Amino acid sequence: MFCATLTQLNTFFLKQGSMMNRTIGDHFTIPPAAFQSIVGVTILILIPFYDRVFVPTLRKITNHHSGITSLQRIGVGLFVATLNMMICGLVEAKRLKVARDHGLIDSPKEVVPMSSLWLLPQYILVGIGDVFTIVGMQELFYDQMPETMRSIGAAIFISVVGVGSFVSTGIISAVQTISKSHGEEWLVNNLNRAHLDYFYWVIALLNAVSLCFYMFIANRFVYKKLQDKEDDDNDVEGEREV
Repeated sequence: MFCATLTQLNTFFLKQGSMMNRTIGDHFTIPPAAFQSIVGVTILILIPFYDRVFVPTLRKITNHHSGITSLQRIGVGLFVATLNMMICGLVEAKRLKVARDHGLIDSPKEVVPMSSLWLLPQYILVGIGDVFTIVGMQELFYDQMPETMRSIGAAIFISVVGVGSFVSTGIISAVQTISKSHGEEWLVNNLNRAHLDYFYWVIALLNAVSLCFYMFIANRFVYKKLQDKEDDDNDVEGEREV
């Protein structure tokens, strides 16, 4: 579900931005796709902060060399993704209200007089979620896989993104089918007449369910023992001293 959330970055996030006021000053207009760079900037800023501030601080509290475990790191990212979809739903609901107030419901090509900067939180939260969940998954599949199967672990880790895209497509199809059977499709070409905010809340709910299931599984996960490696390192150090 986390990667299903990420797919919205390249679809509905762009559509929202293209229908909002993107002008800065009198002459400059931000391209809708340019907002995706915010995700990369967030990651570049947060990773050094995570390594230099977050980990040392938590290490003093948890006595864990990484501050928190890989599974805890992934869980934080899943929570951020859930929170992000809730914020997306609220922002889209406000955009729809502005469109209705200005009589733009049937004018999808008209710019809704609402600043596209309202979209900044959801792009920033995507970057924060990446730092926790994507990096956490990479750590987990590298550290906890047997050494002879690490290449398979890397392949599984990468495949999660692709599976998330398929899941997102399945959710959209289900939402369209169910909403149409009740009289009105939620996702139509004219976003001013769509219910994208409802769709975001569905994604948030599914993320919350996924997080609960993840916590149920993660609490029963047994980490691979690294004692043998530590013993080998100690033996090497002892030989050097001798």
